[in-house]
Amino acid sequence: MCERLHCAGEENWVDSRTVYIGHKVPPPGTEAYIPQRYPDNRIVSSKYTFWNFIPKNLFEQFRRIANFYFLIIFLVQLIIDTPTSPITSGLPLFFVITVTAIKQGYEDWLRHKADNAINQCPVHVVQHGKVVRKQSRKLQVGDVVLVKEDETFPCDLILLSTSRDDGTCFVTTASLDGESSHKTYYAVQDTKAFNTEEEVDTIQATIECEQPQPDLYKFVGRINIYLDRDEPIARPLGSENLLLRGATLKNTEYIYAVAIYTGMETKMALNYQSKSQKRSAVEKSMNAYLIVYLCILISKALINTVFKYVWQADPNRDEPWYNQKTETERQRHILIRAFTDFLAFMVLFNYIIPVSMYVTVEMQKFLGSYFISWDDEMFDEELGEGALVNTSDLNEELGQVEYVFTDKTGTLTENNMEFIECCVDGHVYVPHAICNGQIMSGASSIDMIDSSPSAEGKEHEELFFRALCLCHTVQVKEEETVDGIKRGIHQGKATSFYISSSPDEVALVEGMKRLGFTYLRLKDNHMEILNREDEIERFELLEVLNFDSVRRRMSVIVRSNSGELYLFCKGADSSIFPRVISGKVDQVRARVEHNAVEGLRTLCVAYKRLSREEYEQVCHLLSSAKLALQDRDKKLAEAYDVIERDFILLGATAVEDRLQDKAADTIESLHKAGMKVWVLTGDKMETAAATCYASKLFRRNTQILELTTKRTEEQSLHDVLFDLSRTVLRQHGSMTRDTFSGLSSDFQDYGLIIDGATLSAVMKPAQEGSGTGGNYKEIFLEICRNCSAVLCCRMAPLQKAQIVKLIKASKEHPITLAIGDGANDVSMILEAHVGIGIMGKEGRQAARNSDYAIPKFKHLKKMLLVHGHYYYIRISELVQYFFYKNVCFIFPQFLYQFFCGFSQQPLYDTAYLTLYNISFTSLPILLYSLIEQHINMDILKRDPSLYRDIAKNSLLQWPIFVYWTFLGVFDAVVFFFGAFFLFDNTTFTSNGQMFGNWTFGTLVFTVLVFTVTLKLALDTHYWTWINHFVIWGSLLFYVIFSLLWGGIIWPFLNYQRMYYVFMQMLASGPAWLSIILLIMVSLLPDVVKKVLCRALWPTTTERIQVCLLIKSKSACQTTSKSHFLEFNLYKTYSNENSTI
Repeated sequence: MCERLHCAGEENWVDSRTVYIGHKVPPPGTEAYIPQRYPDNRIVSSKYTFWNFIPKNLFEQFRRIANFYFLIIFLVQLIIDTPTSPITSGLPLFFVITVTAIKQGYEDWLRHKADNAINQCPVHVVQHGKVVRKQSRKLQVGDVVLVKEDETFPCDLILLSTSRDDGTCFVTTASLDGESSHKTYYAVQDTKAFNTEEEVDTIQATIECEQPQPDLYKFVGRINIYLDRDEPIARPLGSENLLLRGATLKNTEYIYAVAIYTGMETKMALNYQSKSQKRSAVEKSMNAYLIVYLCILISKALINTVFKYVWQADPNRDEPWYNQKTETERQRHILIRAFTDFLAFMVLFNYIIPVSMYVTVEMQKFLGSYFISWDDEMFDEELGEGALVNTSDLNEELGQVEYVFTDKTGTLTENNMEFIECCVDGHVYVPHAICNGQIMSGASSIDMIDSSPSAEGKEHEELFFRALCLCHTVQVKEEETVDGIKRGIHQGKATSFYISSSPDEVALVEGMKRLGFTYLRLKDNHMEILNREDEIERFELLEVLNFDSVRRRMSVIVRSNSGELYLFCKGADSSIFPRVISGKVDQVRARVEHNAVEGLRTLCVAYKRLSREEYEQVCHLLSSAKLALQDRDKKLAEAYDVIERDFILLGATAVEDRLQDKAADTIESLHKAGMKVWVLTGDKMETAAATCYASKLFRRNTQILELTTKRTEEQSLHDVLFDLSRTVLRQHGSMTRDTFSGLSSDFQDYGLIIDGATLSAVMKPAQEGSGTGGNYKEIFLEICRNCSAVLCCRMAPLQKAQIVKLIKASKEHPITLAIGDGANDVSMILEAHVGIGIMGKEGRQAARNSDYAIPKFKHLKKMLLVHGHYYYIRISELVQYFFYKNVCFIFPQFLYQFFCGFSQQPLYDTAYLTLYNISFTSLPILLYSLIEQHINMDILKRDPSLYRDIAKNSLLQWPIFVYWTFLGVFDAVVFFFGAFFLFDNTTFTSNGQMFGNWTFGTLVFTVLVFTVTLKLALDTHYWTWINHFVIWGSLLFYVIFSLLWGGIIWPFLNYQRMYYVFMQMLASGPAWLSIILLIMVSLLPDVVKKVLCRALWPTTTERIQVCLLIKSKSACQTTSKSHFLEFNLYKTYSNENSTI
């Protein structure tokens, strides 16, 4: 299977398959019948089944270091006699495993539901001359399928016949390659006349074709048709005969086709990535910290075990008179005793590894994800839907994105072309101002040909309009009224609408219609035009020289009613201007450059007249090239090159591909936030490049570097790559774009354009003996790093995923985000660290397979810059705080062993041990991690550069982790030794009673709970009544619980050691003084550090917080003064930040 997963540009003929149409055996003596087994038409995107859910899910969960560790601790507590109950570890672990399993099971159940909806969809199959309905999943290779207009193809099909006489059908492949325009497909020449199910059932033929492979644009096969003769007729089959699963039939009443690839072997399914478990950078940091704390835990247990046996070397200490050993204990081997003691110490200190942190993180992610769903600014009125969260595991990853990979059609654009203007011999025509040759109101400023133009000017004007009405592949569909009555042509004017494989062509033809020349139809190989005088002109269509991305132009040869032969050509300015011998080139070129700067898509139009002899030469050239079996494409290209030259330039057009609302603003914000944006599209290079200019991905001063098939045909790939590498490195030296903001005018901005075929060559593994072949990936990555934007066009869906994977695996290991709206984007959405689907017009496959779904591209800005920023700030504080409070909690326990003969005596009561993380300190940090806002969200949106402050997991770096750990150790030392020395040899109660060990432990625990809670209060910037209620409520709950726990004799307990301990402690004045004093000493270093850092080395965030504080203090001033002050402060910190 692995060998099949190559993409465009790579020859990949794996063993062929034979398909028997209608499951009919070929006539005897013709060829051997080889029955073959193929999969059914079932699609599976789910991860679990009913039977494997529990073992598979448990396996995945226990792959997490923390879960596996707690499982081991739980088992140890069950097996040996330990100081604490197994419930203290088992209950939280069971809760985490259960909650996670329910969440993942529910998500997979939704995928099962979606799969079933597709697999149970009805399809029509021809059997024994009749059409029968069956479920899509029961479709088999060889079945003849009837598909009606607007239905989706249930599997990959070879077209046999259609309702149209010419054997063509029109298809949209929006869910596959993102193009919603109509494409033309062709039936097999010898079967196109079979138009009923009875006729189709009589076809006896076999299809030989390649085994399934994921390239959407490649198909090689042949059909052998058995008629009333011994030898079958063999016809070649190509991609123009192959209808792909997921595409939709348009403008064709019905078709008959045979299934050749089904289920998970269809090209669409082969382009899916398998859904793997994604892990965030924060989770990886947590696992790394966990390993460090595990090492600390083992060290503590080891130190205590060694010291215990050193202490017990004295027989009086080993076996005092009040604690005699049993005979069994005396006979146990010392190594077994040491190992058991080591495990007991591990269990005693295991609270340093916070199992409750994982519970809290799960709850924080789950509850926090609702803030995205509830965000009214991300609700789309048109769709009536808001943002969706399909997985809550990656919320914080939204704040760490470095690369954004976006689809173009339907994601950046609305895929809605509009004709803006045309220029004939330097004069500009705007459709809204001019209609049918009449100047309308508001058109006075438009350049017009003189009211009495020269004969040549008038002829050029009309030739230009005719050229655009004739040089295209547009189809006409009659429009229907609400009542279903076909209107067709009314009073000589067409009310039909246009469909085409290129939305540009439709826009141009509609633009001509508004300028007075209407294309009516193609009938009997004649194209009909309605001119300004309402006369119908007929042109015989003789040849079509189709558009291709290397030539970047298309031509038609037509014969007018008067018998004149014309060759009309339209194409990119770079491919037309060099072939022009006359015309107003300079004026047209100036207008083209002006429109290109405005981000409009431009095309130039030219023509030449052909004599009869020239036309015959053209026919001979084309026919000989088309009949060639070897190098057909090369020979056609050579013929086109000879034919398309010596043109007379007529003019140029400008078409706008409507960008989605605020798409350009969103991309600009992402750039300012330090993210690199790549556009990955299946569209043509010219189309995609124009969109990149319009969306400000490429700027006016951006130098475009091309790594395309056209260039690699002129130079070797090796030379092109090294040329580009020299170009970018000459400017930037050894520094990469990461060094710059991407907006500096001091450095040349580079934009790279690469196509699918060239990418395949770059990605191809090194051949033995090829020398530098293997370095292409590294050179390519080096070029990309130095480009501010990259455009990848003509991408197969799997190639999009390969690009994402390439960047993910590069040496910096950046966090990637992929966003798209079609099934062709699913692979890259699944491959990226974060996948976002847009609820677009191309179905919901992208939204269903994504981690998050949003209605429009503009919502990405708030999702990353606000939600992502907040999520990361909150969870990074949560993680560091949890490790800190557990160090504070367990380090006094470690110190206590030095004063209790290493006897594994707990410092705290069991109730305190169990409830510390579950009740006393859990709610404040959970609430903090849900609602904390260190900066107002309006400022985060206004200044995207703040996103850079949290880039590269900056708040979970090792220095910060070490600081929190040392702060925890310092506080623990203060708690323990502060209480120890303050109470040394002192009588506290009025009756002269000394405090015991449980009172000492309770005092340390009280200081601990108050200190860690107040530390969180110091870190909180966004105070609400909920914060106050939870923080002060948690402290109050601890006090009330302690009073109740020690104030009542609980009958279900086998010990009453805590009875009256807490009340007795509070009855002592020195205890109150100690608690207040120790809390203040513990918090002092952190307060001093905060004050010094804010004064001497403030971060951008802290500067803004100061600005806002000053603003709030000066609220008494007038509103205008306040705004002025805020603006100046804001400007100051921005300037200082840019200087730094």
